[in-house]
Amino acid sequence: MTRRGGEAAVVRGLRLVAYTALPAEVVLAVCLVAGVRIPGAVLAVAELAVVALLVAEGLVFRRLRRRGLSVREAVAELVPEPVLRLVGHELRLMTSLVRWVARRPHGVGGAVGVFPHARDQAALFYGFAFVCLVESVGMSYLLADWPAVHAVVLVLDVYTVLFVLGLHAASVTRPHVLTGDALRLRQAAHVDVRVPLDLIASVRRESLFSHEKTDGELNLAVGSQTSLTIELTEPVDAPRLLGAPRPVRIVRVHADDPKALADALTRARTAPSPSPGRPPRA
Repeated sequence: MTRRGGEAAVVRGLRLVAYTALPAEVVLAVCLVAGVRIPGAVLAVAELAVVALLVAEGLVFRRLRRRGLSVREAVAELVPEPVLRLVGHELRLMTSLVRWVARRPHGVGGAVGVFPHARDQAALFYGFAFVCLVESVGMSYLLADWPAVHAVVLVLDVYTVLFVLGLHAASVTRPHVLTGDALRLRQAAHVDVRVPLDLIASVRRESLFSHEKTDGELNLAVGSQTSLTIELTEPVDAPRLLGAPRPVRIVRVHADDPKALADALTRARTAPSPSPGRPPRA
């Protein structure tokens, strides 16, 4: 077995242990919160297993870095892509809250045009966040006699409120962006698709409130509505949340000002006519 093959086997083994140890750790935590008595030996073995897993992954990470891999590449070797994508999505949501408060949109540097798209969903998300907040207060009252359970549920409730606000904040701080050669279409923190302008066959304004799931189509609805349909000459990849490829040739999007976005795309796709040269001398 080669050295690289041995490292791959070690990484697969660590992933297998992680798939077993980490869920078991969660189960033990839930049992402790629920008041279930667990033998001290079981707790000690579980904690030692988690510590040993972290130490082993740290050593393998160091070896991968010495082999020349970047931090991102080394982490990708140790952690499955779906897990990385889920963690990255949660981090983008929380970062979006900070950007929202600071009024610092993401990815708009050097843009030819910026097109917000979150206005029509604001009332829905604010209402949903308010309902979650009321539910948190109610659960706090009902669980007042069980402090441990109350603490866990309170953390989950607070995170739910932040998650809902983060979804809206991500939409606010990640508008659609037009650059010199591409249109960047986004939705919250989970969709970010780059469409080259030379692949756009047509752009038309149409308001749709129902969208059937069809292969080859991407519907980025806001408040169940799209206002612009973009047809492409060939597919572009719009990966799903967990990384699965999704080639699409029709993209339906929404913008607060769909006319401005349609006009900007029309101008960007229309190349200026070359200036005539001087006539030849007689």
